[in-house]
Amino acid sequence: MLNIVSILVGLVTLAFGLVAFTPFLGALNWIVIPIGIVGAAIGALSSRNGGRNLNLVLIAIFALRLSIGGGLL
Repeated sequence: MLNIVSILVGLVTLAFGLVAFTPFLGALNWIVIPIGIVGAAIGALSSRNGGRNLNLVLIAIFALRLSIGGGLL
Protein backbone atom coordinates (compact mmCIF):
# COMPACT_ATOMS: atom_id res chain seq x y z
CA MET A 1 0.00 0.00 0.00
CA LEU A 2 2.82 2.41 0.80
CA ASN A 3 4.36 1.70 -2.59
CA ILE A 4 1.16 2.86 -4.32
CA VAL A 5 1.13 6.04 -2.20
CA SER A 6 4.77 6.63 -3.10
CA ILE A 7 4.02 6.20 -6.80
CA LEU A 8 1.12 8.65 -6.53
CA VAL A 9 3.38 11.19 -4.83
CA GLY A 10 5.89 10.57 -7.63
CA LEU A 11 3.23 11.31 -10.25
CA VAL A 12 2.35 14.57 -8.48
CA THR A 13 6.06 15.39 -8.40
CA LEU A 14 6.30 14.64 -12.10
CA ALA A 15 3.31 16.85 -12.92
CA PHE A 16 4.73 19.82 -10.99
CA GLY A 17 8.19 19.09 -12.38
CA LEU A 18 7.01 19.24 -15.97
CA VAL A 19 5.65 22.71 -15.26
CA ALA A 20 9.00 23.61 -13.70
CA PHE A 21 10.76 22.77 -16.98
CA THR A 22 9.05 25.78 -18.54
CA PRO A 23 11.48 28.71 -18.88
CA PHE A 24 11.35 31.18 -15.98
CA LEU A 25 9.45 28.73 -13.76
CA GLY A 26 12.53 26.76 -12.69
CA ALA A 27 12.31 28.08 -9.15
CA LEU A 28 9.33 25.75 -8.76
CA ASN A 29 11.93 22.99 -8.44
CA TRP A 30 12.53 24.21 -4.88
CA ILE A 31 9.01 22.91 -4.15
CA VAL A 32 9.16 19.84 -6.37
CA ILE A 33 12.31 18.34 -4.86
CA PRO A 34 10.99 18.21 -1.25
CA ILE A 35 7.77 16.59 -2.50
CA GLY A 36 9.93 13.94 -4.16
CA ILE A 37 11.90 13.45 -0.95
CA VAL A 38 8.66 12.79 0.93
CA GLY A 39 7.67 10.28 -1.76
CA ALA A 40 11.06 8.56 -1.51
CA ALA A 41 10.72 8.35 2.27
CA ILE A 42 7.28 6.77 1.94
CA GLY A 43 8.69 4.37 -0.66
CA ALA A 44 11.53 3.43 1.68
CA LEU A 45 8.96 2.24 4.21
CA SER A 46 7.40 -0.06 1.60
CA SER A 47 8.47 -3.62 0.93
CA ARG A 48 8.80 -2.86 -2.80
CA ASN A 49 11.23 -0.50 -4.49
CA GLY A 50 9.28 0.90 -7.45
CA GLY A 51 7.89 4.03 -5.82
CA ARG A 52 11.13 4.84 -4.06
CA ASN A 53 13.14 4.44 -7.27
CA LEU A 54 10.70 6.61 -9.23
CA ASN A 55 11.02 9.42 -6.71
CA LEU A 56 14.82 9.14 -6.54
CA VAL A 57 15.07 9.42 -10.33
CA LEU A 58 12.74 12.43 -10.33
CA ILE A 59 14.73 14.09 -7.56
CA ALA A 60 17.95 13.62 -9.54
CA ILE A 61 16.44 15.00 -12.76
CA PHE A 62 14.90 18.06 -11.13
CA ALA A 63 18.00 18.75 -9.02
CA LEU A 64 20.05 18.70 -12.22
CA ARG A 65 17.56 21.10 -13.83
CA LEU A 66 17.78 23.36 -10.80
CA SER A 67 21.57 23.40 -10.88
CA ILE A 68 21.65 24.12 -14.62
CA GLY A 69 19.35 27.10 -14.08
CA GLY A 70 21.55 28.44 -11.31
CA GLY A 71 18.90 27.84 -8.67
CA LEU A 72 16.46 30.38 -10.06
CA LEU A 73 15.63 29.79 -13.69
